[in-house]
Amino acid sequence: MKIHEYQAKEILQKYGVVTPKGIACFSVDDAVSAAERLDGEVWAVKAQIYAGGRGKGGGVKVARSLDEVRQRAGEILGMRLVTHQTGPEGQVVHRLFIEQGVHIEKEFYVGMVVDRGRQRVCLMASSEGGMEIEKVAAETPEKIHKVFIDPIAGLSQQQAEEIAQKIGIPAQSVPQAVTLLQGLYQAFDDTDSSLLEINPLTLTAEKQVIALDAKMNFDDNALFRHPEIVALRDLDEEDPVEIEASEHDLSYIPLDGNIGCLVNGAGLAMATMDIIKLYGGNPANFLDVGGGATAEKVTEAFKLMLRNPKLQAILVNIFGGIMKCDVIAQGVVAAAREVQLTVPLVVRLEGTNVDLGKKILADSGLTIISAENMADAAQKVVSAAKTKSSSCGCQCQS
Repeated sequence: MKIHEYQAKEILQKYGVVTPKGIACFSVDDAVSAAERLDGEVWAVKAQIYAGGRGKGGGVKVARSLDEVRQRAGEILGMRLVTHQTGPEGQVVHRLFIEQGVHIEKEFYVGMVVDRGRQRVCLMASSEGGMEIEKVAAETPEKIHKVFIDPIAGLSQQQAEEIAQKIGIPAQSVPQAVTLLQGLYQAFDDTDSSLLEINPLTLTAEKQVIALDAKMNFDDNALFRHPEIVALRDLDEEDPVEIEASEHDLSYIPLDGNIGCLVNGAGLAMATMDIIKLYGGNPANFLDVGGGATAEKVTEAFKLMLRNPKLQAILVNIFGGIMKCDVIAQGVVAAAREVQLTVPLVVRLEGTNVDLGKKILADSGLTIISAENMADAAQKVVSAAKTKSSSCGCQCQS
């Protein structure tokens, strides 16, 4: 789950992380009022969307008067902001964040992610702030410094001091940097974050270390522990179809292709999309029904896929373990009948109760193309998509 910059900063401030003073706004008048309350002579008017690269896309502008605040807010609010992370369709700006201006002397980068191989949080820091860290990693990897944090001991003062010194924080500001870095780690750990990024971390002309920007993502599997974070969710920033999918406990991401995929397990879903591509097809979605799929969930999954006007075929690829093949087969049959399926349906079942599952499909009276393995399934669904059948209601094909 993602949240906005201003929300991330509100969380980080509780852990001693210093940020500029700012106020979230939802209208141009609110923006002007916020600037008046913040006082000062310079303000940053910042678009709030779930994507990076806002500055390059015109979503972050400096204002040096209240009239300019009004002008900048009017330009940004409601605009369709296109960045390298939004794609060409962009994202409409519904919220603004007005911040006091900061006199920047130097910019740095700090980020944290979970390194699953080491089973530790990796703290990354660089002297190259304000840039895409991926570009820095590709062109000058020696400028990125890492430390893997012991989950028992946490980020030690020595580790924080060493990182601060390596990226060029001046000696007089290192104690501030240590406090900030330790606060960032504690926030990351306490909130079950999956990503925390400060880009840029700034050194001001007054030698103060400030988080000028903040990005936080959270592990969806841990959100049940954090209702206060769930309450921050902004549905305007999410695809309506993905929101509906989450309400039915489905993991759904629309793609550009024409072959719908219904799979149990994210790894198998990725492999299914890969093999469809291998045989010349193009997946229309990522859809993981999980290990506890019911007939109702499968039906909702079919409904989501069928909303895609490009859809020409569906592949159901199930490896039954906890989820028994006969249960999935019953769900597929019920779903196909309820939605009055008109596109070719290829089903590959393997695992627990597979023979019973196949019998349910064969006895259903529906036009279901049976596949023996993933390669067979991929070939058949790609072929079916190319020669879309308009008939249904006959026997199961092999």
